Amino acid sequence: MLTTTTSTIEGRPVREYLGLVGGEVIVGADLFKDFFASIRDVVGGRSGSYEHSLRDARNAAMQEMERSAIQLGADAVIAVDFDYEVLGKGGSMLMVCVCGTAVKLG
Repeated sequence: MLTTTTSTIEGRPVREYLGLVGGEVIVGADLFKDFFASIRDVVGGRSGSYEHSLRDARNAAMQEMERSAIQLGADAVIAVDFDYEVLGKGGSMLMVCVCGTAVKLG
């Protein structure tokens, strides 16, 4: 499945717009990840555990969106947009949303 943040694909005109598709994933923050991330914040550096969790959540949301597009018979999803929100008591959860327009290409 071709996915892009642009609204056009060079050399591939949109033949039919099939509708909006999306995927959402909510992940909880792990107590140990929080502890080690706070240590990294003090001494500097990147939090690999958070980066890995964020990447996994983004990929899962993309897969959900692509499954929806396939069910509509799409060749591609254009104008893809990501949104990240912190939820829950004390920001204990992260929501990753992705949406785009499912299309058939010419």
